[in-house]
Amino acid sequence: MTMPIYLDYGATTPLDPDVAAAMAPWGVDGFGNPHSAHLWGYQARAAVELARGEIAATIGAAPETIAFTSGATEAANWALKGVLTAPGQTRRRIVTLATEHSCVLETAQYLESIGAQLTVLPVRDDGRLDIGDLERALGEDVAIVAAMLVNNEIGVVQDIAAIAAAAHDVGAVLFCDAAQGFGKVAIDVDAMGIDLLAMTAHKIYGPKGVGALYRRPFTRLTPLLHGGGQEDGRSGTLPTALIAGFGAAARIARERMDTDRAHAEALSARLLAGLTVPVRVHGSRSARWPGNLNLGFPGVARPILPHLAGIAASSGSACSQLSGRPSHVLTALGLDDIAAKSALRLGFGRFTTTAEIDAAAAAINTAATSLRQEAA
Repeated sequence: MTMPIYLDYGATTPLDPDVAAAMAPWGVDGFGNPHSAHLWGYQARAAVELARGEIAATIGAAPETIAFTSGATEAANWALKGVLTAPGQTRRRIVTLATEHSCVLETAQYLESIGAQLTVLPVRDDGRLDIGDLERALGEDVAIVAAMLVNNEIGVVQDIAAIAAAAHDVGAVLFCDAAQGFGKVAIDVDAMGIDLLAMTAHKIYGPKGVGALYRRPFTRLTPLLHGGGQEDGRSGTLPTALIAGFGAAARIARERMDTDRAHAEALSARLLAGLTVPVRVHGSRSARWPGNLNLGFPGVARPILPHLAGIAASSGSACSQLSGRPSHVLTALGLDDIAAKSALRLGFGRFTTTAEIDAAAAAINTAATSLRQEAA
């Protein structure tokens, strides 16, 4: 039996062994509450602050601007709800993109249901926002603009600096979902004009269950979780082991950023070169994270994924795989339901081998050829 091949790095990444080693001391022995005023607490707190500094350094921020959360979904909820309900907030409109993650779109829709106004902008057929569309949509009633750095389904990178500049021109706040971009592409929150940034550990070879929100100083947010007052608006005892792992993952990603990107680029080129069936890449071929390939197969009318035995991949976001609906990201690019449902998302990265890529290409060629003949 051949070994299964994991090509679903967009859903989650394997835990880096060095990250696991960084987490190990904070399980059985280092069990202290990092908010406690004694030796055990001080030791745990030191580990938390070390991690906070590593995460901050990865985005060019000060450590005190990083607040830990359970993941990027919680960070996005806090950013959007916190801005719209902040004391003294008089602006009531949210502007976002049709290709955003569901944690942003559904939070925005919830806020709309309780009185906010929502503008959802289309994207071009390459998945990128037309800045002119954004500028025409903005006004002094806009409280927050939400735009993803790297799209989770098609890997397309948005021009966040230009989006932030347009938002700031009308006095709005810029929130960026960087779950798929943090640790993979260079981020400088000051140079890019980002006011709020969501991050998560499990997309960069860290543990699941921990993320963070960067908040520019003086950005007003209502607390999302009330209680002990930890994390300046996000109450709850911090998970020291998870945070230590997040910090280690951030440091390793920062140090390996160029190496990891070059590896992903090589794998992407190899996979495309190995495909002998007609194929199209969804989204921009240049403005993208190379570790994400979303592919369409002309002449194939059924999902190809069930025909790729032994290959772990997806047809879209892991969060929506069970819905049965076509990807909202692909339909926003103009694909019809059949094309969207037959798309294949491949994610690869640090631990993917060329042998795995070659095996995947061969399996895709076989499956797509069979399905094309079936449809003929």
